[in-house]
Amino acid sequence: MKNIEKETKTADLDVLQEQPLLIEGRNAVLEAFRSGKPVDKLFVLDGCQDGPIRTIIREAKKHDVILNFVGKERLNQISGTGKHQGVIAFAAAYEYAQVEDMLALARSRGEAPFLILLDNIEDPHNLGAIIRTANVMGAHGVIIPKRRASGLTATVAKTSAGALNYTPVAKVTNLARTIEELKEQGLWFVCADMDGEAPYKMNLTGPIGLVIGNEGEGVGRLVRERCDFLAGIPMKGEIDSLNASVAAGVLSYEILRQRLHKAGE
Repeated sequence: MKNIEKETKTADLDVLQEQPLLIEGRNAVLEAFRSGKPVDKLFVLDGCQDGPIRTIIREAKKHDVILNFVGKERLNQISGTGKHQGVIAFAAAYEYAQVEDMLALARSRGEAPFLILLDNIEDPHNLGAIIRTANVMGAHGVIIPKRRASGLTATVAKTSAGALNYTPVAKVTNLARTIEELKEQGLWFVCADMDGEAPYKMNLTGPIGLVIGNEGEGVGRLVRERCDFLAGIPMKGEIDSLNASVAAGVLSYEILRQRLHKAGE
């Protein structure tokens, strides 16, 4: 079923504990949905089909929240109170924006849109650092996928050093589809790739989306195939890859440099 994942293996508890707020219990979770609180994930006792649980599942689907059906032992492991009543929600520390908010921000500044899209960035420290970079390099927002990505946790907020207060972050269901939709609005996309062309040889001054993957797997195939250019960072040394947040910083600076040069600043 769409947006439902049946957990087949134990997730890393440390990752789960990165969530800034656990909402436990049926009434509390239902109220969180109805009040509009941003929820990243929902864990529900597998096999439980009573009325309140079905209502919560309907709300989760309505808000396009990732659903995980797990055993009682797993819920007990995640729970901070021991009174989860078969349901636990992970709430985000900050409200998510919409992609349109970022385009509107660019228009309000009279600038060509500059967005940073992240694929497979699961480390909250990396995400926070990239959001900070996005702010200082003049990007209009950061886009992350719903799955295989860190949400806006307390660690992300802290690492961003306040940038989350100024830089919109949107969470989308399908990153490849989002790229296609943004292309229709005039954006070009450059993907960070070890085998790509040096960024200073490219024209990065127009409406652009910079796509960054993690340092192990890089950008996923489907997302990579939708990018217009591949940008590689020249390196000299024994290590052949950069941390994702460092790569984002180097490439973002080149985009900013070219924009400032074009504007004569």
